[in-house]
Amino acid sequence: MLVFVAVAVVELAPLSFLSTTASAAVLPASAYVTNANSDTVTPITLATNAPGAAIPVGKSPEQIAITPDGTTAYVTNQGSDTVTPITLATNAPGVPIPAGREPDGIAITPDGTTAYVTNYVGDTVTPITLATNTAGAPIPVGKLPVRVAITPDGSTAYVTNATSGTVTPIVVDTKNPGAAIPVGTSPVGIAVTPNGSTAYVTNFVPGSGTVTPITLATGAPGRPIAAGSDPFGIAISPDGSTAYVTNADSATVTPINLATNSPGAPIPVGNNPVGIAITPDGSTAYVTNADSGTVTPINLATNTPGAPIPVGAFPVGVAITAATSTVAHPASTSTQLSVDPPSPAAAGTTETLTAMITPTTAAGSVQFTEATPIGFPILIGSPVAVTNGSASVTRTLAPGTHSLTAVFTPADSAAFGSSTSDALSYVVSAPPKTPPPSPPIPPVVSGLPPGFFQQLISWLLGQLQLPFPTR
Repeated sequence: MLVFVAVAVVELAPLSFLSTTASAAVLPASAYVTNANSDTVTPITLATNAPGAAIPVGKSPEQIAITPDGTTAYVTNQGSDTVTPITLATNAPGVPIPAGREPDGIAITPDGTTAYVTNYVGDTVTPITLATNTAGAPIPVGKLPVRVAITPDGSTAYVTNATSGTVTPIVVDTKNPGAAIPVGTSPVGIAVTPNGSTAYVTNFVPGSGTVTPITLATGAPGRPIAAGSDPFGIAISPDGSTAYVTNADSATVTPINLATNSPGAPIPVGNNPVGIAITPDGSTAYVTNADSGTVTPINLATNTPGAPIPVGAFPVGVAITAATSTVAHPASTSTQLSVDPPSPAAAGTTETLTAMITPTTAAGSVQFTEATPIGFPILIGSPVAVTNGSASVTRTLAPGTHSLTAVFTPADSAAFGSSTSDALSYVVSAPPKTPPPSPPIPPVVSGLPPGFFQQLISWLLGQLQLPFPTR
């Protein structure tokens, strides 16, 4: 026997979810300058050389380094014994990181995992794990460590020890210091060539001064190179052809041809130049003039200085970041679903489904849905616009148990993310059953003669030979 089953077909509308794509914002190429006497950092937009709003950091900020991805700068605060991280997308300072006594120099490994900070007092270097912004165990180096540079392959950090007249190599993997390398008197600045073969160290000698090259493969210092008076900071061009040395007492910058280790004609800048950094394209150097409160840009194609840029009081350190694309993550949202009246509801009741969106400033729409046994949701009406963080729809739900959800889709996916409420189980009671009608009472048979039943009983009693009952 064939059994035919009638199936009610419900058309299920496809439920589409918006794919949220984060927008990319481009941060302009900028220089960041530490102002030791202002307790601030000044950003400079390189396209216009215009200084921006000062960023507050700790006391007596000295040096600054920027992560390889261009997202964060780290500033040593010599007067606070801390390092301040700055989120460059917003120029907002973060929570200061304890970093030993009078932190001064700082350099970040090429993989962006660790910063190495020299502690001017304490004769140590503090490694900082940048994933957690936590300081590690101090590494002993020479007397009065000032600056630090890391090889391009990230294998070794080199630290200048001003009082010891040496440079200490530190193996990055093990954080073990190696044998000190003798250089000149009061070594301060240090930079490593892009090919990682040579480090150049400034020897801060009043009235004169030199730069010592170190062959890193052997750790052997080379013949000192003459510079200006009190050479302090140093930076090397990206192509490795030239080193630029700031001469604090000469108010000049000395270019050094690295192919021959010969100095060129000094470039005039501001008073007491100390810090220097070069743009990634090698076109311009930026020099901090501590006593002038300015930064001098130098066109490296012609070695000519440009107009000084005003910054804060006693600018010292400078670091440069290229134009960087950063992902602007949309703000997260949450959706909460409620139904009125509360479950269980009587059959035939009109229910109001309400979705509350947080934050209430998130514009968009809400699609209410109901789950089905086959896993494909049924849409409850059309999407409803969100007003002041709320969206509602009214329906009369069929008797049974319903699994309801609300899906929020933002109007601006770059500003806000989508969200879905938890499934809400809602019961509509079945209507009470009506009892079946009672069977009809059979009508009384009429037309019998009077006394029929009395005669019938009397006859029956006679048959049984029983006396007829009397009153």
